[in-house]
Amino acid sequence: MPEYRAHFDFDIRFANGGELSGTGFRLDLPSADASEAEIGRLLIGHLGLALVDEVDLRGVRIVEEAHRGSRGIETDAAPRPRIVDLSHPIRAGLVTYPGLPAPTIAPHLTREDSRAKYAPGTEFAMDILTMIGNTGTYLDSPFHRYAEGPDLAGLELSTLVGLRAEVFHLEDSWTPDRRGIRPETLADRDVRGAAVLLHTGWDRWFGQPEYAHGAPYLTGEGAQWLIDAGAVLVGIDSLNIDDTESGGERPAHSLLLGAGVHVVEHLTNLGSLPPRGARFTAAPPAVEGFGTFPVRAFAELSA
Repeated sequence: MPEYRAHFDFDIRFANGGELSGTGFRLDLPSADASEAEIGRLLIGHLGLALVDEVDLRGVRIVEEAHRGSRGIETDAAPRPRIVDLSHPIRAGLVTYPGLPAPTIAPHLTREDSRAKYAPGTEFAMDILTMIGNTGTYLDSPFHRYAEGPDLAGLELSTLVGLRAEVFHLEDSWTPDRRGIRPETLADRDVRGAAVLLHTGWDRWFGQPEYAHGAPYLTGEGAQWLIDAGAVLVGIDSLNIDDTESGGERPAHSLLLGAGVHVVEHLTNLGSLPPRGARFTAAPPAVEGFGTFPVRAFAELSA
């Protein structure tokens, strides 16, 4: 690939006073068709300047030359991590958990109506979303279970972002007669400080009637083991972290949220993750007085 540099003189004026000039300057370019405005911005970044008001370039010539490693120009760019989306899309009418209301989406301001409010050629859509917090892929904060627990606004971002992920692939580890995930299934890993993600494969039924019955879950004993082992977050791609067919008890929720361990339910695509090596993020908006809310959960994998 050919590399290019710009040759030019320049004058720079600062918003807080003062000027800087240069002659015969040379600057690496990302391509041969860089505009003078782009070159000016690259110059500011290369020199590490702040509070620049104006940049005037004179006698700009673009020539094919090898790069010299200017700041702002990628020479040996590091590979970007691969992002794996682990969330179900939310749409009007989506049934996440049977018996809970589905979201509705209605316009507040249509694009057509907005044209009368803005300059010609400018239009916006503003919509109203009405939904219960338990919609799509969502996170439970302690406030969801305990009135005195931290709400969504009280969660530490360090416990939600970039967590080391320990993924347990359990599609073949449970049966309709033995749906509970027990401590023995989880005991081979060091999960301290990690997001524990339970891949059961139940997400294949999401949005269908089959999703509501016979779902795998985490036993209370399994939840207590994860707490004692130091897990920060537990996620599952199933209907619920608890067994919803055993009555009103919710031991996994009660134990995990009581210990300050976040719960993420209705994950998907966990089968795309390796057992170790991913980084997991699931951050909800900081809503005060609210216990659960959808998240855009995702994992980062090294390229």
